[in-house]
Amino acid sequence: MTKPPIGGNRTGRKLTQKVKKGKLKASSRRWLERHINDPYVQRAKLEGYRARAAFKLLEIDEKHQILKGARRIIDLGAAPGSWSQIAAKVTDSTDEDIRVAAIDFLEMAPLAGVKILQLDFLDPDAPRLLMEAIGGTPDLVISDMAAPTTGHQKTDHLRTMHLCEVAAHFAVEVLGEGGHFLAKTFQGGTEKDLLNLLKLNFKQVVHIKPGSSRSESVEMFLLAKHFKGRRVLPAGEVEPEAEIEIDELD
Repeated sequence: MTKPPIGGNRTGRKLTQKVKKGKLKASSRRWLERHINDPYVQRAKLEGYRARAAFKLLEIDEKHQILKGARRIIDLGAAPGSWSQIAAKVTDSTDEDIRVAAIDFLEMAPLAGVKILQLDFLDPDAPRLLMEAIGGTPDLVISDMAAPTTGHQKTDHLRTMHLCEVAAHFAVEVLGEGGHFLAKTFQGGTEKDLLNLLKLNFKQVVHIKPGSSRSESVEMFLLAKHFKGRRVLPAGEVEPEAEIEIDELD
């Protein structure tokens, strides 16, 4: 079971560090202190993950079992690479037999068993290059993409939702039947067209707020489970609506 950290090191001693006053603004200093004292940040360092985000994926998987049996995985917005680390482990991906492809416009340090593309996912060549990298049909598409923030909440929400929608269309185009799609979204409403797309193509759609997601963060995750496969319905037949849930992981 993925247990929440208790805010200490392996000895149980609480690790609390202060950032010295200097040229940093007070708000920047407070953010840095919160980050270095975050128990999930500390745990990530102890367990060898590149970022605390690893625990978001692990918590979601613990309940929804989206990594189980995955043979090929595509990771969108992958930097710095903690989700790709998990993906490479569960797929037994190696440099000789690549089963995980990761893409980000930011530079990422190499990861064993992961083909890394430093490229904007919106580049027209990105989908083809990702599929070529894993050499087969993915069972899981995961996306932690978020647009660079502008400080304007509505604008930031719309830009990130656009990335989520593009990722969803990609997942529908490439996933194997029974596969899953997981993407970051923001609180404030999921676009109706996006939900309709996922309801049409997956058996279950879930909104999730992992316990490792900071309480003040507006991020949530949209999980679409059990891809129905690409098929054409007979004339007049209508797909049954998928189940939509709100799932808060403690």
